[in-house]
Amino acid sequence: MRRLIAATAVGTFAVAAGLLGATAASAAGTAEVYVVHGIPGLPVDIYVNGALTLDDFQPETVAGPLDLPEGSYKVDITAADAPNASAPLLTANADLVGGTSVTLIAHLTEAGDPTITPYANDISTISAGQTRLVVRHDAAAPAVDVRAGGTVVLAGVTNPKEGVLNIPAGSVNADVVLAGTGTVVIGPATLDLAEGSATFVHAVGSAADGTLALVSFTIPGLHSAPGGVPAGTGPADSSVTTILLVVLLTIGATAVVVGGRRLYSESSR
Repeated sequence: MRRLIAATAVGTFAVAAGLLGATAASAAGTAEVYVVHGIPGLPVDIYVNGALTLDDFQPETVAGPLDLPEGSYKVDITAADAPNASAPLLTANADLVGGTSVTLIAHLTEAGDPTITPYANDISTISAGQTRLVVRHDAAAPAVDVRAGGTVVLAGVTNPKEGVLNIPAGSVNADVVLAGTGTVVIGPATLDLAEGSATFVHAVGSAADGTLALVSFTIPGLHSAPGGVPAGTGPADSSVTTILLVVLLTIGATAVVVGGRRLYSESSR
């Protein structure tokens, strides 16, 4: 029999974006939301404003894109067998701005506590022949280096930070090692990165528990001319806007307060 014990956490964050319009995703007044489940061993239900939105959401999976009208939302994460959202494991209040693309990920902090982190997805246009790779550290693990073909391409990434690369499209053999070492903690894995797309890779799980894994999703259609781009997208390759969005997310994020010990699983047979 398996028992799952989760600490209750409550947090508030504001997904504030769109000042320059360069990361607009869907129609004006609608936000594009991806939800990533990075807490190992804990199937959950997700309620949005009290309504069951994702039922029996499994670890290491992605839901989305969910097109939500801009506005304020209460997001509750409960155990998968909970009858309603009255006793959530994690709760967050999100202010979504129309025309933006956002990822919400339930994951573990470096210390192993459950939390929710918002990211602004960089969906600015990509030059011909290029692809975008975004790697996010959302695992209970120390700083890591990301390697491609054995060469470090992103160094010293810490939880919950991300690294962004615009590189030639194609297949990349990637792995994740402890920062400054050759000790592989995730991978290797082959990533097929299509031209004009952005691939978002999340390192999740726990190093101590041996549950580290990669969870990814891809947003296509970010080609520069003559290809198409998502409706509402502004200037091509606007890294300035992306930086502003991440800064706004950081300012708007209130640290999640954990009302108990770290989430863990205990198995017995």
